[in-house]
Amino acid sequence: MHIEAGDTEANFARLQVKLREAVSGEVKPDVILLPEMWNTGYALEQIHELADEEGKATDELLSAFSREHQVHLIGGSIAEKRSEGVYNTAYVYNRDGEKTADYSKIHLFRLMDEEKHLQAGDKLGELTIEGTQAGLMICYDIRFPELTRKLALGGAKILFVPAEWPHPRLNHWRTLLTARAIENQIYVIACNRVGTSGTTHFFGHSMIIDPWGEIIAEAGEEEAIVRAQIDVSLVDEVRTRIPIFDDRRPPLY
Repeated sequence: MHIEAGDTEANFARLQVKLREAVSGEVKPDVILLPEMWNTGYALEQIHELADEEGKATDELLSAFSREHQVHLIGGSIAEKRSEGVYNTAYVYNRDGEKTADYSKIHLFRLMDEEKHLQAGDKLGELTIEGTQAGLMICYDIRFPELTRKLALGGAKILFVPAEWPHPRLNHWRTLLTARAIENQIYVIACNRVGTSGTTHFFGHSMIIDPWGEIIAEAGEEEAIVRAQIDVSLVDEVRTRIPIFDDRRPPLY
């Protein structure tokens, strides 16, 4: 989706339209993933005024939607205001509208001055969806391969990645996501925003990648809903055929 930097009212309204689109297809989704910082965009100079106080407005919207439509919702991420500052935080909801996990971005992106305006998280993004362990990272986090590996070693079979990743780094986006899938034999489901904010153009290309590194669904540069059916048992099959986890030699590295 497109995000209006600094216009939280417009972004909440747009998100609700897109969520309704997502559940109105021929096949009702089990899980919906949203992009990064969808409530404010990168209006960092005003982020302390714009951020959602304790995430209350976001929680009310996403919890009610997941409960009404009986869908798991990985709420991208928002600018969330706490007493100690503003965090880039993702909330996760189950089919009953219960918040089951949250994750605050741990690697702040200096090229967009995140470290000047945001606080870094201090815990892993770990969640479970109907018995399947998964991991959650945000945008810049994917440049740190050790983070994905730690999540995979902890049992994650799916990695969810909300993002605001801009031109001209489309090749980085596709390559890094594919590499994270291949080297960890894991599904990668990534949602990137589209549109222009100031002089920055965001290219979208949200995608779903299987444990072989094959892109099984990919959007273009316009607003879109990317859908795919995944088979989590493929993770075990791939890991059996190429047993990289058994062949690791941690004492050497």
